[in-house]
Amino acid sequence: MRPVIPYVTAALLFGLGVYGVLRRRNAVLVLMAVELMLNAVNLILVTADTTVRAQLPHGGQVFALFVIVLAAAEIGVGLAIVLQLYRLRATVAVDEVPLTEPLPGAPLAGPVTVGATAGADPGAAAGTDARPGSADRPEGER
Repeated sequence: MRPVIPYVTAALLFGLGVYGVLRRRNAVLVLMAVELMLNAVNLILVTADTTVRAQLPHGGQVFALFVIVLAAAEIGVGLAIVLQLYRLRATVAVDEVPLTEPLPGAPLAGPVTVGATAGADPGAAAGTDARPGSADRPEGER
């Protein structure tokens, strides 16, 4: 077997995966591009195992199996992160994910009102409990 064809195919797959990681904005598509890169590495490992006789018998196939296990774990953790991102932001666009935490003195992203509604008297809400159902309970149980 000529090893050139699988090596060129693996190079094309890996290049397509790199392009997908760099250009895609959807987190699920980025994960799919990473899977393409891992499959290209598997193809190279198996091709090298069949063409190059090394000291370890079937060493490339064993490493390919480890890469498959790594890919399965990566997809599990990656999809969990994407689902949590969707729950928090209602989008899976990678461009909108903040990469740094806000500084301690920096203002928050949006206006935050606690316990009072807009336009209400600030002194009127001072002694009330804003939790749902708290008006039904006696003062001592709040």
